[in-house]
Amino acid sequence: MTSIDDLSKVTLEEGVLRITISTAANGTSLDDEGMIQGAVALESFGNDIGSILLVGEGPNFCAGGNVRAFASAPDRGEYVEGVAQNLHTFVRALDAASVPVVAGIHGWAAGAGMSLVCLADIAIGGTSTKLRPAYPSIGFTPDGGMSWSLPRIVGAGRAREILLSDSIIGGDEAVRLGILTRLVGDDEVQEEAARLARTLAHGPSSSYAGIKALLRSSRTNTLSEQLDAEAASIKTAANSPIGREGVDAFVEKRRPDFVAAKQA
Repeated sequence: MTSIDDLSKVTLEEGVLRITISTAANGTSLDDEGMIQGAVALESFGNDIGSILLVGEGPNFCAGGNVRAFASAPDRGEYVEGVAQNLHTFVRALDAASVPVVAGIHGWAAGAGMSLVCLADIAIGGTSTKLRPAYPSIGFTPDGGMSWSLPRIVGAGRAREILLSDSIIGGDEAVRLGILTRLVGDDEVQEEAARLARTLAHGPSSSYAGIKALLRSSRTNTLSEQLDAEAASIKTAANSPIGREGVDAFVEKRRPDFVAAKQA
């Protein structure tokens, strides 16, 4: 079992939990150990995390699962299920996180890589970024939550077309569809994603947590139920140290210090 003392795929600096989801090894395929360590870090570091940054180390964000490993497994189904379960443990932890999730997507995001892009709160791509489900190309079906997240981003009909035709989606189209937040130069993706993650890590953390909780509840709530949830949430925010600091700073015409307010 991976412990907090053996987290070579993650770092925590300035409140930013940086998780490496792929490396140049194995053709930038999904790093199974990165998923395991990411889930451990999300549980272990708790309130020390101000934002989460998903990155790939190599020419791509993530080229999908390690198909060569699939092919060499004695029992392919059992092996692939194990990979999916590790990924899904990480996905559940990522979805439950109360802090912003930023992804820096350079090169390809295919298969599980695209699934993780769809889970990010903010996804920064480059002009050469490309996304592809990739599952049908090897006769597989989606994992990583893509069959759940993609329809919620692009709509059910468009998601069916993308998944069934195994569409290759360029950066501009991905922005139009809402899968990517925006594009920067290819050589700026990592730096811009890291800059944004640092900025968010020093922002109004309880406000972010409340926003994400409301977005999660909106998946199943009626409008009336969501209005009640919003009223309760904004009441809590107004009485919180961060909410008080935000209002006081506005009235006093100064920049709010949310970090100090959080520590108060």
